[in-house]
Amino acid sequence: MRFFLIAGEPSGDRLGAALMAGLRQLLPEVAFEGVGGPLMQAEGLESLFPMEELSVMGIAEVLPKYFHLKRRISEAAKAALEANPAALITIDSPDFNLRVAGLVKAERPGMKVIHYVAPSVWAWRPKRAEKMAKSVDHVLALLPFEPPYMTAAGMSCDFVGHPVVAEERATASEAAAFRANLGSDPLILALPGSRRGEVSRLAPIIGDALAEVKKLHPNVGVLLPTVRGVADLVRQLTADWPVQPRIIEDAAGKRVAFRAADVAIAASGTVSLELAANRVPMVVAYRLNPVSMWLMRKMALIDTVTLVNLVSETRTVPEFLGDDCRADRIAPALLSLLDGAPAQVAAMEETMRRLGEGDTPPGLRAAQSVIRFLG
Repeated sequence: MRFFLIAGEPSGDRLGAALMAGLRQLLPEVAFEGVGGPLMQAEGLESLFPMEELSVMGIAEVLPKYFHLKRRISEAAKAALEANPAALITIDSPDFNLRVAGLVKAERPGMKVIHYVAPSVWAWRPKRAEKMAKSVDHVLALLPFEPPYMTAAGMSCDFVGHPVVAEERATASEAAAFRANLGSDPLILALPGSRRGEVSRLAPIIGDALAEVKKLHPNVGVLLPTVRGVADLVRQLTADWPVQPRIIEDAAGKRVAFRAADVAIAASGTVSLELAANRVPMVVAYRLNPVSMWLMRKMALIDTVTLVNLVSETRTVPEFLGDDCRADRIAPALLSLLDGAPAQVAAMEETMRRLGEGDTPPGLRAAQSVIRFLG
């Protein structure tokens, strides 16, 4: 059985890799084609083109690359049709993936299309589910409250859990040895995002916030896990930080950093769940291009963007968004977390329970859902 998968950013690459591993466990002769990053490639995918080309977000960010992305949409759709897979599986990145799905369905209505990660219709643009149903047959949802939104729009949908609950974590002894080797205390995770635009906007603000923390904690250490596509930019933008971060690119180093850290300052997104899995208290900071930020606020249906807050039905993770994304506001919140955050840790525990921690691995559950849907 052959599948054509498309992921457009690092979080989608993780989801795709876990799904591929699950499919291989259930279907030993399975084969894969499509677009993915290093994790999916490690599972046997030869990417049609570099996944990093798709990692753009926001109207102002996409416009300069519009024609290039349009060509990539056509290339991906053509390759999917030529592969004639059992199903086209699009993973997150809806602005790109659903256009590919639309072209495929227009050419070959009978091809099954599965979308992994339900659109956040509970957060903004609620009509997206109805529009998506024109080109998607089945949805794999990460959050337990999402299936009813999808089925109401005419698609089948299964909650499969979030892969973060099954990802490997460093041990306490590994974290202790890491801390002892660094000799810094406290340790702060700085996570300015995985897209170039995110990093460019957040890195200076995070650096200024860390300067305030250093005044009260002169021995503070900063850990900055990053991804291949923005590593050089991260080094450039952190060169003048008051605390030089330890930049980490390898997966093993990232796992230890997440386990060893005391607190984190993070861009909004899936990373909040990685922090929750490691029980690292966090503040969330995010700043889009002003036009994109204005549109997002205008269309928002919820009062928080942090998944820990949403899944746990609490508001324990402080957020600094748009004009509030300022060092003089972020620094006091970070300092407060260093004094203890029992309510936030409890919310993280509940988040992980609701996302399936301790249950069947989500990648395998997603694979079971795919096979069940295909009959």
